[in-house]
Amino acid sequence: MNPLPLATPPKKILIIKPSALGDIVHSLPFLDTVKRCYPDTSIHWVVARGLHTFLEGHPLIDRLWIFDKEKWKRPGNLLQTLPELASLLSGLRRERFDVSVDLSGLLRSGLITMAANARYKLGFKEADEGSAYFYTHRIHGSMEIHAIDRYLKIAEAMGCKPGAIRYPFAPFAPTPAICKDLPAEYVVMTPSAGKEANRWPAERFGQLAARLDLPSLLIGGKSDQGVADEVVSHGGGKAVSLAGKTSIKELIPIIGKARYFITNDTGPMHIAAAMGVPVFAIFGPANPVRTGPYGENHTVIRADLPCSPCYAWKPCADWQCMEALTVERVFTIIKEKEKTWREDRAQRTSVAENQA
Repeated sequence: MNPLPLATPPKKILIIKPSALGDIVHSLPFLDTVKRCYPDTSIHWVVARGLHTFLEGHPLIDRLWIFDKEKWKRPGNLLQTLPELASLLSGLRRERFDVSVDLSGLLRSGLITMAANARYKLGFKEADEGSAYFYTHRIHGSMEIHAIDRYLKIAEAMGCKPGAIRYPFAPFAPTPAICKDLPAEYVVMTPSAGKEANRWPAERFGQLAARLDLPSLLIGGKSDQGVADEVVSHGGGKAVSLAGKTSIKELIPIIGKARYFITNDTGPMHIAAAMGVPVFAIFGPANPVRTGPYGENHTVIRADLPCSPCYAWKPCADWQCMEALTVERVFTIIKEKEKTWREDRAQRTSVAENQA
C-alpha cells in the first residue's frame, strides 16, 4: 500500500467517527497509531452528542466537534438543525485540515468529509451510501477482518506502521462513587443491544445470573432499564441493575474490575476487551469476525447455522440463531472456561514454586 505523498508531517488531522460506542472504542488504536507516528500533529474528532463524554479531556485529541445526531435525524427539527449544521460544516472548513479520515463510511460522514475539504480525504473503498465518492484516497479495508485491523489499514496508508494494539482512554475516575457499594467480586452483563436482533432473551440472562457463583451487575443506558429489570426478575436475587445509573466513563472502572463479562454484541463489550477482561459474547445475526471482542482470552458463543451471520436489524420469523442458545449451553461454556483458568493458575503457581 502506497502511503500518502506527504512531504512533511500533517499539521492537522480530522477523524470522522461520530458513533457508536463500540466503533469509537475500535478507533482508539487508530488514534494511538497516528499520534505516535505524528506526535506534533493536531488531531480533531467529529463525534455525536452523548458519546462525546467518552472522549472528553482526551490528551491526544485537540478538539471535539460535537453534533446532535439524534436531533438531526428528525425532519421536524429541520429549521433548528440547519443553522447548527451550517455552523459545524463552515467551522470545519475554516480549520484547513491536511488530512480527513472517514472511519464511518456513511452518507452523513461523507458529507462531513466534503465540507471539511481537507487536502487528502481518506475513507474505505467499500464505504456505504455513496460516501466513497467524497474521498480523494479510497483504501481497501476488507469486510472480512476485524474493524480495528480495518481502521489500521488507513493508518498504514498515512505512512504509520501499526505496532502493539493500545486503547488510549480519555481520563476517568478509577473509583467513582457508584463503585463504593459494589461487591468485592462480580460479573458484568449487558443484556440489551442496539439492534433488537442482537439480543439474547432477557429471561435467559436472568436464569444464567441465578446459576453463576458471583453476583451479576447489569449495565446499560436509560433505554435499557426495562430489559435489565426483566433480567433481575429472573435472577434469583443475584442480579443487580445499574442500567441508566452510570455515565459512559463510569462504565470503564466498573467493567475493569469484573471477573468476566457476559454480553450481546454491544459497545461495552469492546471496553471489556480493551481492558483485558475475559468476554463471553453471545452472537446471532452479527459477524464476530468483524465486530466480536478483539484479542485473546475471549469466547464467542453462537449457534452453528448456515443462515448466520445475516446482519439483520430485526429478528426473523424463525429466530434460531438466538433461540438455539440455551441457558444450559452458555452456562456450560462459562464453567468450562473457568475450569481452564483455574488449571492454568495452578500450573503457573506450581512452576513458580519449583523455580523458587
